[in-house]
Amino acid sequence: MASVLARRARGSAAAALWSAARGFASVGSDIVSAAPGVSLQKARSWDEGVATKFSTTPLKDIFHGKKVVIFGLPGAYTGVCSQSHVPSYKNNIDKLKAKGIDSVICVAVNDPYVLNGWAEKLQAKDAIEFYGDFDGSFHKSLDLEIDLSAALLGRRSHRWSAFVDNGKIKALNVEKAPSEFKVSGAEVILDQI
Repeated sequence: MASVLARRARGSAAAALWSAARGFASVGSDIVSAAPGVSLQKARSWDEGVATKFSTTPLKDIFHGKKVVIFGLPGAYTGVCSQSHVPSYKNNIDKLKAKGIDSVICVAVNDPYVLNGWAEKLQAKDAIEFYGDFDGSFHKSLDLEIDLSAALLGRRSHRWSAFVDNGKIKALNVEKAPSEFKVSGAEVILDQI
C-alpha cells in the first residue's frame, strides 16, 4: 500500500515529503539520501574480488557529479532480463552517450560474481556497468524490492529504470509486474533525458 501511495504522490510536493520520510526513491529525490550508507558491488571475477579485498562502491561515487541511467531487474540469467532488458540498453548505448550520459548501470539482487559471468555471456560489460546488490539493501531502501519466492527467487528487485543527474532522480519508471517490459527499457528513458 505504501508503494501505491508514494507512486500516486510522485511528481508533487507530497512526493518529496514522502520520500524524505520513507527513504522511497521518487522523481526529485536524491538517490544517495534515499539509501543512506548503502554501497554496491561492481561486477568482477572472484580473483578480482579477492585482489580488491571485496571492496564496495558508495552510491555517492556512482552518482555525484554525473549523469547516470540506471536500471534494476529481478536477476541475472532470467528470461526478460536476458532477452529484452539488458539488450535494450546495450543496443542504445551510443544514443544514451550522445545525450550526455556518463554511465549506464544495471543493478540486481545478485552477487557481483554472478553478474560478472552474466554480463560477459551477454557481451554487455564494455557498454554497461553491472553492480550487485547482494543483500538487497539498495532496493529495499528505495522501496523497489519485491518478493519473488513463488518463482524461487526470494526477495529481488522490481523491474525499473531511472535517469539520475548529480544524484537527483529526474525520471523513474517502475513496471507493474516483473515479467512486464513496457516502461523500463532504454527506448523510454531516452525520451526522458
